[in-house]
Amino acid sequence: SRAASPPSSLWALPEELLLLICSYLDAQALGRLAQVCRRLRFLSSRDVLWRRIARGCLNSGFTQLGTDLAAGIPVKERVKVSQNWRHGRCRRETVLKWKCKQVASFSSSFLMPWMELDGEYLYLSQAENIQAYPLCAEGTGLQRHPQAIFSGHQEDVCRFVLVNSHIVSGGGDGSIVLHKIHGSYSVKFSAHEQEVNCVDFQGGLIVSGSRDRTAKVWSLSAGRVGQCLHTVQTEDRVWSIAISPLLSSFVTGTACCGHTSPLRIWDLESGQLLTCLGTDFHRGAGVLDVFYETPSLLLSCGYDTYIRYWDIRTSTRKCVQEWEEPHDSALYCIRSDKNHMIASGSSYYGVVRLWDKRQTRCLQSFHLSSPTSSPVYCLRFSTTHLYAALASALHVLDFTAS
Repeated sequence: SRAASPPSSLWALPEELLLLICSYLDAQALGRLAQVCRRLRFLSSRDVLWRRIARGCLNSGFTQLGTDLAAGIPVKERVKVSQNWRHGRCRRETVLKWKCKQVASFSSSFLMPWMELDGEYLYLSQAENIQAYPLCAEGTGLQRHPQAIFSGHQEDVCRFVLVNSHIVSGGGDGSIVLHKIHGSYSVKFSAHEQEVNCVDFQGGLIVSGSRDRTAKVWSLSAGRVGQCLHTVQTEDRVWSIAISPLLSSFVTGTACCGHTSPLRIWDLESGQLLTCLGTDFHRGAGVLDVFYETPSLLLSCGYDTYIRYWDIRTSTRKCVQEWEEPHDSALYCIRSDKNHMIASGSSYYGVVRLWDKRQTRCLQSFHLSSPTSSPVYCLRFSTTHLYAALASALHVLDFTAS
């Protein structure tokens, strides 16, 4: 039964003190408190009471440092949805389909879709174009017709990034194209002798990696747009690349066909090698995706079936944590909430897995491609939805469903 109304003396306390008292309660106790009366329901729903709880939850919008990445969404609601992520409760839907070309391996750039997500649109590469699909109001899904199309490549887009209202893409034609999202401004320049497998863009600089065994740094400053500042000889095909949040260095993930570590960090200003990460990679254990959480924390994954977590402050020889894909599949893509959750996409049957860094085993898995097999080439997620791009379809997992 419901508890009796609180004594009037309780309301004589300052609100700051009431909130301090309530801050010692867990989620279940706060939920029960909300059932007492309207005033306590309002008090117990305050964001300040749920932030501590949310920081320990999966994908609640808070980083390890406490930065709120989903400001404007009530924290209590995010904690509720977080339980669905943890227990794998979601509604699955195939929102887009397209014709599939034959894809033999990662060495081909054909129909290996990539995507980026912002608050209003999902940007998806399909063949030589990038299409912007509006997200429906209140996160209810994706509109099935693009509102804008960004073109410029003569062959398929390999990868692209979305930064500060700009799209930077690398293509199978060896070129890089820069689009301003809101406007007609675009720039295209020849970048590599072979396909541009990966790009990143930060602080007015583009870094690119190619099958031609080089990584390059490009200027976007006035009067120097498209000027190559550095060419790094990686001696191996570059599959993934990322600029450090400090804008001082960048990391390359290569095919690991030789004896050099596939993960290397280079100085952004000089192009000189700073350090190699790891010493025990097997031949062919190429790194297909890298993701910076902070300037010192980095995630990587690839052909050797492991997700590796690197803390550059402690060691460059050995990762601080690793998780093995249970079915011995190559991992094509990873993403994290910059706190406790990692999502990965594997090479067989469209398997998306959720991981809790505080555990060694996979938390949840979703098979999105059946009966035919397709890798998950790219995935992105918000606090409520996860989008996974396979060879011929875009799937969405809606975690607001109970």
